[in-house]
Amino acid sequence: MATSTKTPAATLQIDGNRLTLEDVARVAYSGVQVKLSAMATEQLSKSRAVVEKFLKEGAVVYGITTGFGKFKDVVIRPEDASQLQRNLLLSHAAGVGEPFDIPTVRAIMVLRANALAKGYSGIRTEVVDLLLDMLNKNVHPWVPEKGSLGASGDLAPLSHLALVLIGEGLAYVEGELLQGKEALKKAGLKPIELSAKEGLALINGTQMMSAVGTLTLLMAEQLAKIADIIGAMSLEAHLGSEKPFAEVIQQVRPHRGQMKSAANLRRLLAESELIKSHTGCNRVQDAYSLRCMPQVHGASRQAFEHVRQVLETEINSATDNPLVFDGYALSGGNFHGQPLALAFDYMGMATAELANISERRVERLLNPALSDGLPPFLTHKGGLNSGLMITQYTSAALVSENKVLAHPASVDSITTNANQEDHVSMGSIAARKARTIMENVRKSLAIELLCACQGLDFRIGNCGDAISHETCDSPSVGLAPGKGVDAAYRLVREFITHMDEDREIHYDITKAEKLIESGVLLDRVESVLGPLD
Repeated sequence: MATSTKTPAATLQIDGNRLTLEDVARVAYSGVQVKLSAMATEQLSKSRAVVEKFLKEGAVVYGITTGFGKFKDVVIRPEDASQLQRNLLLSHAAGVGEPFDIPTVRAIMVLRANALAKGYSGIRTEVVDLLLDMLNKNVHPWVPEKGSLGASGDLAPLSHLALVLIGEGLAYVEGELLQGKEALKKAGLKPIELSAKEGLALINGTQMMSAVGTLTLLMAEQLAKIADIIGAMSLEAHLGSEKPFAEVIQQVRPHRGQMKSAANLRRLLAESELIKSHTGCNRVQDAYSLRCMPQVHGASRQAFEHVRQVLETEINSATDNPLVFDGYALSGGNFHGQPLALAFDYMGMATAELANISERRVERLLNPALSDGLPPFLTHKGGLNSGLMITQYTSAALVSENKVLAHPASVDSITTNANQEDHVSMGSIAARKARTIMENVRKSLAIELLCACQGLDFRIGNCGDAISHETCDSPSVGLAPGKGVDAAYRLVREFITHMDEDREIHYDITKAEKLIESGVLLDRVESVLGPLD
């Protein structure tokens, strides 16, 4: 991702209050070292002292001297406190499915540490230190993706993560999957015995869904810029007009996202010789998928702004239960994932729209009835060659899948824990759905990138042939597209050649997606234009 740094920066200090989404990405992808700040250590000590006071006084406090959930009324003897916490992790590690990838696990780890560092969980500093030592020494717990309801925290996935701290569970070290105790030993670490409240503190929170959502949002924000770039390329291949992106049009409907997208498109198309070559053509208006890019791309941008606001609050929040304050503890519901669930459903729908409109631009490029003179399916010797015909099938399949995935998870709820937990958010499912939608959109944009470049080849004669606009005879051979479009086009052609005859197209799609995912495409364009909005 472009959000990660190429070389690890200085050590990141966390205190539960100032972590950014970009910090999370740096830890996830770049291996940045993390440690507790002096403030965090003080906050943890104060919180733990309150728990120790409860234990000394024999106070009845949920999760500290009682059982959990429906067992809230079962009082636990002080001598059984450690066994209670160990049993909690073992019994709640009930996740299933494929494991999360390493960057996501790293994001979960730093988010959990940051929530604990806030100082409202009653956990000892040494437990958080061990979690950060694991992160810094690349001990990555095996955490299955499925099993969280997103209500009493992400209990199952966080339990799998926390098990490694006590020498149980599984973890990857140097690419090898080991038992928890062996993984710690290989990294020069030792397991810890949990005390009262600490098992619950480790697993009661929204960090799994927050991690997935954070990394998904950062890529979705990048894809919004990529959609502007590739959309501009498709417009040039269509010999479309830049007039709908005029600033005066945006000012009379000044949605922030729309204005940003239109500004990007104006910059991408600046100095286009192709556009100037057909200013007198007879076509009055372009199709919506070209003309309405600011309105559609911009609406997605504003959705992402909302999701960012929610996440920036969440990743610096205390989501444990009970929460330990100055001399007392209170049970509440900060573990409930509804704010995230709604935001992630919104993000999924907003991301899906980037592919919905992209696929329509692909269809216009490939369909000879809509492409203004481009050869059918952008191929030489059509009939003998099928060209890029089936790429539109693939894009349509991805878009259709996204429509199913865009069904909201946040409106669902299933009662659990003997009706004690009678409303749950399904926020973890919303996060994973949004991630899958984002991955599908990235592939759809990669397909449009291939088609736009192929179309530009025909327009400017870079394939030995040049096609003029159907409604005007202006030659386009040797004419350059806009500055930003030209930068993107030239980059793609460094890695993917013009398709002059049929070949295995999935390799080209993969290369194009890699240019998007890695941030190379955006970096190249911004090196010419400066940062896009």
